[in-house]
Amino acid sequence: MGTIGNILWFIFGGFFSGLSWLVSGALWCITIIGIPYGKQCFKFASLSFFPFGKEVQYGGGAVSMLANVIWVVFFGVWMALENLIFGLLWCITIIGIPFGKQFFKIAKLSLLPFGAEIVSK
Repeated sequence: MGTIGNILWFIFGGFFSGLSWLVSGALWCITIIGIPYGKQCFKFASLSFFPFGKEVQYGGGAVSMLANVIWVVFFGVWMALENLIFGLLWCITIIGIPFGKQFFKIAKLSLLPFGAEIVSK
């Protein structure tokens, strides 16, 4: 399912999800202070483009928590809401449930990206 799922994912919504991460990264990188946030966006854009066969492991400490608080205020809620809506739309049909689950995985990551790491299964 990995390769076929990633191809179908990219065609039917993954492109827009990944593109939103890239746009967010570009906006964050305009200032020097925002570069760490932009780097996170670019790192997670690859997950948004091709999520099948990858999972997210959460961890981190106080610095990650502080960075996540700032992230939620500026971008996190909107990015998570976007992915949540796409996930709900995909889950309307039985065939779309695997794609909806991937959007839910990205929605959680969109809310709290710092301290998270992408690993291959």
